[in-house]
Amino acid sequence: MMRYELIAPCHFGLEAVLKREITDLGYDVTRVEDGRITFAGDGEAVCRANIFLRSAERILIKVGSFRAESFEELFQGIKGLPWEEYIPADGKFWVTKAASVKSRLFSPSDIQSVVKKAMVERLKEVYHIEWFAESGESFPLRIFLMKDEVTAAIDTTGESLHKRGYRKLTAKAPIAENLAAALLMLTPWKGDRILVDPFCGSGTFPIEAAMMAAHMAPGMNRSFTAQNWPHLIPLKEWYEVFDEARDEIVEDAYTDIQGYDIDDAMVSIARENARLAGVEHLIHFQRRDVRDLSHSKKYGFIISNPPYGERIEEKKNLPELYRAIGERFRDLDSWSMYLITAFEQAESAIGLKAAKNRKIYNGMLKTYFYQFPGPKPPKRNLQE
Repeated sequence: MMRYELIAPCHFGLEAVLKREITDLGYDVTRVEDGRITFAGDGEAVCRANIFLRSAERILIKVGSFRAESFEELFQGIKGLPWEEYIPADGKFWVTKAASVKSRLFSPSDIQSVVKKAMVERLKEVYHIEWFAESGESFPLRIFLMKDEVTAAIDTTGESLHKRGYRKLTAKAPIAENLAAALLMLTPWKGDRILVDPFCGSGTFPIEAAMMAAHMAPGMNRSFTAQNWPHLIPLKEWYEVFDEARDEIVEDAYTDIQGYDIDDAMVSIARENARLAGVEHLIHFQRRDVRDLSHSKKYGFIISNPPYGERIEEKKNLPELYRAIGERFRDLDSWSMYLITAFEQAESAIGLKAAKNRKIYNGMLKTYFYQFPGPKPPKRNLQE
């Protein structure tokens, strides 16, 4: 069984969540950097990481790393890596993404073409062929340069892991599924506690929460690029991990998860997405204005991605909207609230200072995760 160094990229600011997930899956984390975690694992680890990790963006197999300050050094470094251990003679290979930070080589298109040329030279020598038909399976590559340190990796995932397969319809500014899951994991919410998203949009927070409550693996209903690499990971391993995921589902999970939106069309979209995810029976969706938010029970959670005024005309309504959020929250008994937003004046409009405020990059957009934890519920009496 081949051992790999695996790289899992994630949203900046959520590395600790992904590190804990990987450790909980039973793998040793070897390196934590901004926006990515490196860990050790075999072929089965590739399958399990893709299928079970909620906060990762993709799973990469690291082929090697080296320093390069010139294109010649980049060419020789790439040519020196053992590509033939991964890519067969008929393999189709290309650089899907080249990223450079604080490095002398910074042009993505130049990096991509030099890497491709160097790989062709290497594989020509190894396979004794002059021309590559590239008629076989796909091996997409990712190249990172950080302070002139080059990391070359093969992408086992394909479409990003946030694409669980359930979100066919989306809201105007949807939150990515892996980001929603990571934010849920940053809170003390557990599957049997009340959760309300008053701006549910296409339903991402409630759906991810319901999948967590029912122990549904996020990748169990989709496919991955590496399923077509039987020379590296036998298909049997994929089948076994998909079976493991199905066996873990809690069919009779109890939840009190609610998603509200002011737009009827969004409520319909959220319901359909929940149905596709197999969790529609675990969530109550309804059309409701945030100003009508109330709940009779104690110790619930508001977890939401409220509007933050992507358009100029929406911006002027934000203080009033966030003021309403604050008023409704203060009327709830012993609740907690967690909001992700790019609205800089959120705390003053809500009228409360967050206990914690975490900066998270959602793509290129700087957002804040405001945390207003309420009191813990009393411990349940085991004799009850």
